Amino acid sequence: MVQQPETKNLRLISHHDLAGFGNIGEGVALQRLSGGRRILWMAHESAPKEITAVDVTDPRRPRMVAQTELPHQEVRSNSLAAIDDVLLVAYQVARPGLTPAGMGVYDISNPEQPRQISFFDCSGPQSRGTHCIWWVDGHYAHLSTGMPDSRPTNSRDDQAYVIVDVSNPTRPTEVGRWWIPGTMEGDSEPPPTRHPKFDHGFSVHNVNVYPRRPDRAYCAFKDAGVVILDISEMAHPRLVSRLDYHPPLPGFTHTVVPLFDRGLLIVTEEATREGGEDWPKLVWVMDMRVETNPIMLATLPMPDTENFFARPGRFGAHNVHENQPLPTSFVSEELVFGTFFNAGLRVFNVTNPFRPEEVAYFVPKVPEGARANSVNDVYVDENRLLYAVDRLKGGLYILELAI
Repeated sequence: MVQQPETKNLRLISHHDLAGFGNIGEGVALQRLSGGRRILWMAHESAPKEITAVDVTDPRRPRMVAQTELPHQEVRSNSLAAIDDVLLVAYQVARPGLTPAGMGVYDISNPEQPRQISFFDCSGPQSRGTHCIWWVDGHYAHLSTGMPDSRPTNSRDDQAYVIVDVSNPTRPTEVGRWWIPGTMEGDSEPPPTRHPKFDHGFSVHNVNVYPRRPDRAYCAFKDAGVVILDISEMAHPRLVSRLDYHPPLPGFTHTVVPLFDRGLLIVTEEATREGGEDWPKLVWVMDMRVETNPIMLATLPMPDTENFFARPGRFGAHNVHENQPLPTSFVSEELVFGTFFNAGLRVFNVTNPFRPEEVAYFVPKVPEGARANSVNDVYVDENRLLYAVDRLKGGLYILELAI
C-alpha cells in the first residue's frame, strides 16, 4: 500500500476529499464566470452522489459549493460537460428499463444551485441510458448511449453514437446516430465475432468532435477499436476507417484524441481487472495522416508492471486530457496527460512519436479507509494546472507541472 505520494515534476497544490464522497467518474469540466470566479464540476462514478462543484478560483484553497444526490442507488452520473452557464450530465442506470436514463441539461449560472431545465430521455426496454458526453461547440452534444428504440442483439452492444442538438438547451433533439453494423436487430450485416476471453462488447465509449474538423468524429468503440466517421451529414454518419486490434489484444478502446497538426491519434484502452489480469492496457500513438488507413506507431512507456500488479486496484491505462477546444482548457500536441488507476497520473512527451518519454508522474498515497488508489480522469486548464480525480475515495488533487 502506498503510504506517501510518489512524484516527479508534479507538485501537489491542494487536495479535497469532496466531503468523503470522492468517487469521481469521467466527467470533469471547468466553468469561468464573469468576475473571474472558476468552478470545477465533477460527475460521480456511482451513487449516492450525482455532481459536485468546487470553487477553484484559488487553487490552493478549493471550496465545495454544491453536491447533489442521485434519485436512487441504481443510477450513475459518470460524465458531464459545461459551456458558459449550461451543464450537461449523463445518467446511466444499472439495468435496462430503469429511469432516469439519458442526459440532463442544467442552468449553472448560480453554481450553488444547479437547476435542471430539460432532460433528453434515453430510457427504454433495452437501454441503460448515457455513459459519456462530449460537448465543446455549444451546439451538438455527442453521446454514447442507448435509446428508447434501441434493439441490440447482445446486451453488451447497447450504446450507440448519438448526436443531439442542444442549441436550444430547453429542447434537446436527436440529429443522427451510428453503431457497429451487425450489432442491432434488423442489420443486414452479420454480428461481429466476439472476443474469446475479454468480451467488453461493441458499444461506443467516447466520441470526440473538434471545431477544427467538424465533419469528423473520432470514436472509441471498445472491442471494435478506433473508428473515424464522416459526420458532414449528421443525420447519416458514414464510416471513414476502422482500426481493430482485438484480438489479439484484450480490448476496450476507451478514448481517441487527434493531434491535428501532426497527423497523430492518442488512443487509450481501459484496464478493467485487478492484478494485471487483462494486461496489456496501453496508450497508443497512431498515425492518421492517411485517415482511411490509421496505423500504430508506438505506445507510451509504462512504469514497473510487476510493482503495480502487486498493489491493490486496477493497473493500466484509462483516460487522457482530451485537448478540449475551450478557453479554460490547455491544448498541447507534445504533452499527453494520462490516468492509470493505481499508477496515478502520468505525463508524457510525444515530440518523437516513435519514442515517447515519461516526464512526470504523481501517485497519491492511499486515502484513509480506502483499499487502493484509482486515479480516473484528468483535466488540464489553460494555466497548466492539473485537476486529477480518484474513482474510489481520493477525491480531487490539484497539481502544477514543474517542467
